[in-house]
Amino acid sequence: MSGVRVLVGTRKGAFILTSDGKREKWQVEGPHFAGWEIFHVKGSPVNPNRLYASQSSSWSGQVMQRSDDAGKTWEVVGNDFTYKGTPGTHQWYDGTQHPWEFKRVWHLEPSLTDADTVYAGVEDAAIFRSTDGGTSWHELAGLREHPSGAAWQPGAGGMGLHTILLDPTNPDRIYIAISAAGVFRTDDGGQTWRPTNKGLQSQYIPDPAAEVGHCVHRIALHPSRPDVLFMQKHWDVMRSNDAGESWTEVSGNLPTDFGFPIDVHAHEPETIYVVPIKSDGEHYPPEGKLRVYRSRTGGNEWEPLTNGLPQSNCYVNVLREAMAVDQLDPCGIYFGTTGGQVYASSDSGDTWAPIVRDLPAVLSVEVQTLE
Repeated sequence: MSGVRVLVGTRKGAFILTSDGKREKWQVEGPHFAGWEIFHVKGSPVNPNRLYASQSSSWSGQVMQRSDDAGKTWEVVGNDFTYKGTPGTHQWYDGTQHPWEFKRVWHLEPSLTDADTVYAGVEDAAIFRSTDGGTSWHELAGLREHPSGAAWQPGAGGMGLHTILLDPTNPDRIYIAISAAGVFRTDDGGQTWRPTNKGLQSQYIPDPAAEVGHCVHRIALHPSRPDVLFMQKHWDVMRSNDAGESWTEVSGNLPTDFGFPIDVHAHEPETIYVVPIKSDGEHYPPEGKLRVYRSRTGGNEWEPLTNGLPQSNCYVNVLREAMAVDQLDPCGIYFGTTGGQVYASSDSGDTWAPIVRDLPAVLSVEVQTLE
């Protein structure tokens, strides 16, 4: 029977949760890298045993980890990830450019076709690529050299490149999102980039409709329709039908359109999920009720999903990387909270149950569907 592996990054280590296709009973392994901040853990879609993890601390710096046996053992890779003595700063040497200081790796995105190729988004915002399993890294410098760079600003959590989407139909097309700059797209494999933020409105910047400067929290797509993008912004849920060339708001009847994660059902390209948070100053669910909202129409019409979720006195947050879907049928939906709970739904969100409670604050959730 097929199964799932849920990869959870937390403030104090990584956890691996596994189950069979019924997704009723779970085995919990961890913590891996106990005491370290694990910003992101993600597995290769080509080789299910290949995992990558971003391990960091404010004192000891950034470490890149790789596992080739589904997390049983780990190996430090990326010798050009180098801590240089000042707590909280790191330098990445790629052999072609001057050393560049950064704070942490926010996001890892393994290639859709090659287990040894992986992308990394870092803070301050830049994107790197490795083609040897994380051993060496080269910056796709066209992004950081974009003329709009001077207008990029850090969001409340820093100026992180937090989302990397690879187009499954076009290996030269990549979307990235930066807080707070917006969405950028490359059509030549990362040599050149351009902003794709037309239609976004942000009242907290001097020009609300500016080309860059928007605090995008997360973007998502369905692999069958890579030109259709969904966005959870710092206020507003948005949709693009033209590969980011233009965006329209689809917040509809949400109780609040502020939130962090957004994801798409594995088999229904028009079914999307968000977790509304009360406001940018109050990072907890409205009325203290933890509700995932689902739209089966690609936005505008939303329904609350509450069965199995706490509906009183709940004041946790769900961060941008902390939601994922599996590929089983029915589709499974997963999310983790800053209170250390990981919730799962094996019926596309109709009912929920906690896989595990009382972990450290959850930073990221990713899922591998196993044969």
